Amino acid sequence: MSESSNPNPSPLAAWLARLERRAPASRIELGLDRVREVWRRMDAELCVPVITVAGTNGKGSVVAMIESMLLAGGYRPLAYSSPHILRFSERMRIGGREADEAEIVAALDEVERARGDVDLTYFEHTTLAAFRLAFDAGVDALVLEVGLGGRLDAVNVLDADVAVITSIGIDHAEFLGPTREHIAREKAGVARAGRPAVVGEPEPPDSLAETLDSIGARPISALEALAADAPVEELRITHAGRRLILPLPALAGAWQRTNAACAVIALLELADRLPIDETALAAGLRDVRLPGRFQLIRNAPAVLLDVAHNPAAAAALASALGAPEAASTAVFSALAGKDVAGIGRALDACFTRWIVAPLAGDRARPAESIAQELCQAPVSGTVETVESVPAALQHALADSGPHDRVVVFGSFLTVAEAWPELASSP
Repeated sequence: MSESSNPNPSPLAAWLARLERRAPASRIELGLDRVREVWRRMDAELCVPVITVAGTNGKGSVVAMIESMLLAGGYRPLAYSSPHILRFSERMRIGGREADEAEIVAALDEVERARGDVDLTYFEHTTLAAFRLAFDAGVDALVLEVGLGGRLDAVNVLDADVAVITSIGIDHAEFLGPTREHIAREKAGVARAGRPAVVGEPEPPDSLAETLDSIGARPISALEALAADAPVEELRITHAGRRLILPLPALAGAWQRTNAACAVIALLELADRLPIDETALAAGLRDVRLPGRFQLIRNAPAVLLDVAHNPAAAAALASALGAPEAASTAVFSALAGKDVAGIGRALDACFTRWIVAPLAGDRARPAESIAQELCQAPVSGTVETVESVPAALQHALADSGPHDRVVVFGSFLTVAEAWPELASSP
């Protein structure tokens, strides 16, 4: 996530650096009026199915699964997700490949010409560029990941034919509200009257059903469609008159069962416009790939990457990791405003050692502050600080034996900053 630091940046990196100076990526202004106005000026009507995915955790996984199943079915979707890990172009995939930098630059230019004196945030500008890419490419469908919340997020400028709400947890409370009730209302705002809203959250707040009802959307519980007694190696989904037996998705973690059910049901709801047979659904689940989601990078010692950055995601990570059988080191950092104590408590039993480092960027938090909050949580493992994520990973690997494990997590940036070290070390 450091493309703009190159002394000879590419045209895309230079464009993004200009955009960052004008509208820092950390600046968030929820609201749709400005985005709608610029999209109207761009005169690029999209007449293909739109699937919008909201939720505290699991959004990226569901987008990737839907994209993979559409590709297996012979379709050419645009998948839009954020943030990226290594390259900005990861955010915009057309027909399964990252958009060319020249295509992205052209789309950013189109937004710039259309906006005139309208002020757009970084995310709003790049979201409209993704929509323009979809229009120019003539895609068969759009699969959109909400950036923050839902109701007032830039992707909600397009009306979702199917909305997916993966989970409801506490995150971004300063924007979405302090409780799950508040947050559920915001996420439900991506749904539309008379159209399906697929819900993966096992314990939805009352406000979710109330908001979907007030919108006039048609709620569908993914868990009710998912057979609880299915063999552990398969999914059994009954929905829309179909009974499917499918493989588990290639993404690791027990929580991916529910994410897969959300993705499959979303496509079943669009069967009249995007028919896909069971063979393609199965192939898409087997072939799905998504970096940084409980991703095993190497063995001896085991090194895993995960973008978990809130207590709910940390609890899911903890369930997958389990108690360590040998030394287990967390390479951890978090952005300002994150519930570090909640993350620490969720993962306390999983680690014997925490190595904490600061991140780059204007939302960074000093390592000492993060470490102090972990100690106050408290966590039972040792806690130490180093100057950077790569240094933390170096320390962890140097002190780990072949039967130990190292887990890098805390944000997309934590994973991004560790990646070059993993690529360069044996």
